[in-house]
Amino acid sequence: MEFNFDLALRSMPLLLMGAVVTVKITALSVALGIVIGLFVGIARISSIRIIRILAAIYVDFLRGTPLLVQIFLIYFALPVVTGIHMDPFIAAIASCSINSGAYVAEIFRAGIQSIDEGQMEAGRSLGMTWAQTMRYIIVPQAFKRVIPPLGNEFIALLKDSSLVSVIGFEELTRRGQLVIARTYGSLEIWVCVALIYLAMTITISRFVAYLERRNKTVDNRD
Repeated sequence: MEFNFDLALRSMPLLLMGAVVTVKITALSVALGIVIGLFVGIARISSIRIIRILAAIYVDFLRGTPLLVQIFLIYFALPVVTGIHMDPFIAAIASCSINSGAYVAEIFRAGIQSIDEGQMEAGRSLGMTWAQTMRYIIVPQAFKRVIPPLGNEFIALLKDSSLVSVIGFEELTRRGQLVIARTYGSLEIWVCVALIYLAMTITISRFVAYLERRNKTVDNRD
């Protein structure tokens, strides 16, 4: 069986449009996941026991169940309870961001706990509240340390976002399926899809490495 380069080239524009949608889903989901994860991560180390328990339940459930199941729960099961049909785009963003939030929460928790306890004591001795110390001293330092794992989470979610194709949302993988259904060029299309994913993940990896080097340079100057 020969590789049809002409079919691959003709299909590439449509696949690249799907790749743009994939990046959009991933970027929005990770952005929301960072917000969710930051608050949940702080809740994980809270001195209030009930808050710690609720945060732990959230993290354990989301990390302990497949993203595919979570997509089904939000897109198919939630409308049964609420009676409101959810748009595939909203369902994709909601499921991916909630899932990402659980992983980001553990990343932030580890980052915050890696900061020396003396930083908190220094902030409190200056008259800051616990929340002010976290906001102005602890979290900014922790954020620099969690850039590499956040980059890994972005890459992982970029690949996992292919699962939203099961609800008919036309990101890269779904576009590939549609092209195959029309052309029967499974080999050519899946190779193109794989190469596009590879190009995106390598680009993100290089960008994260650049940010990490830049932060190290700034820290050395300080």
